[in-house]
Amino acid sequence: MWVNRFMIVASRHKIDIPLCRILLIQLGDIGDVVWGIPAYCSVKLAYPKAELFLLTRYPYGDLLLDDHHITRVFQVKKNFRSSLSLLRQLRKLRLDLVVDLRADDRGAYTSFFSGAKIRAALFYPGLSWRNRFFTHLVDPKPVGKRVFGAAEQSLKIIRGLGIKEKTSVPRMVISAESEQKILQIIAAEKISANKGWISINPFSRWSYKEWASEKWRNLVSSIWEKYGLPSVIVGSQEERERAAKMFQGISSPVYNLAGKTSLREIGALLKMSRLHIGVDSAAPHIAAAVGTPTVTIYGPSDWRDWAPPGKKNQVVFPDMDCSPCHQKGCDGSGSSRCLETIDAGKVMVAVEKLLG
Repeated sequence: MWVNRFMIVASRHKIDIPLCRILLIQLGDIGDVVWGIPAYCSVKLAYPKAELFLLTRYPYGDLLLDDHHITRVFQVKKNFRSSLSLLRQLRKLRLDLVVDLRADDRGAYTSFFSGAKIRAALFYPGLSWRNRFFTHLVDPKPVGKRVFGAAEQSLKIIRGLGIKEKTSVPRMVISAESEQKILQIIAAEKISANKGWISINPFSRWSYKEWASEKWRNLVSSIWEKYGLPSVIVGSQEERERAAKMFQGISSPVYNLAGKTSLREIGALLKMSRLHIGVDSAAPHIAAAVGTPTVTIYGPSDWRDWAPPGKKNQVVFPDMDCSPCHQKGCDGSGSSRCLETIDAGKVMVAVEKLLG
């Protein structure tokens, strides 16, 4: 163990003060917020009487507003005034423990200025300036074999604080109120739901993860012909027009709900789906976390790091030696040739495994 006047670095720490108010900071994307759920739950189970607060980027924390284990979800915007107001609120809480679950600058500043008695994070040898913002740094011992799974980033910090995880699989809480709102949307859109429906997310924030429009059209047509299941598109308001153009003139029923649901409600929509099919983006993580079977199409990103576990979650990836390459498209083009090699038939095989 290495000690200096600023921090304590160890593979494992012992929390030796009473914890009444705990803040977990997760300033990543939507998928990161979802995959942090096992860490949030583990902390709450370890300290059931403590108030548990969560800090996310706005509006990603809306996903967890139905979770009664979390006392309050704070959400920060980019502007300075919002950040200053947040720090005032956090200091008023008189926090006992703050854990930053990522390695970004903002989480380090927020941890330091929160005034918490214990401020914990992972130790990064190349970020000495950042390390000084914390009182306790976790430096896990090498385990030899690489541990896959997106939950591991958060869980290895939690373990280093002497907290044992209960699971590495996220499970989202959905309220009856959120489900009722989705039922109202379904009725308003006149979605035929006798047999249920499949939900799809054809879009990603990054174009190099997207699959061709014609292949999506072929896929939803095949599912309609074989199973009689309509398709419901989920996505943001910015993706609504793209979705309308993608499926314009298609003979099978496709309902465009992109932009029609809030982040708080989308979990309920995905929970009611028979199956979710999507590219590597936020929706498959949410769908799996509410218990819906998923088929996720991967290209340059590594499915072993991000795919939900279990047989009810299928992955489709290219038969190319260069995949996963972790690049943002081939040769800086912004598109991925490996995704072009995946046809609708290959995805349909994964669908059939789940729909039988």
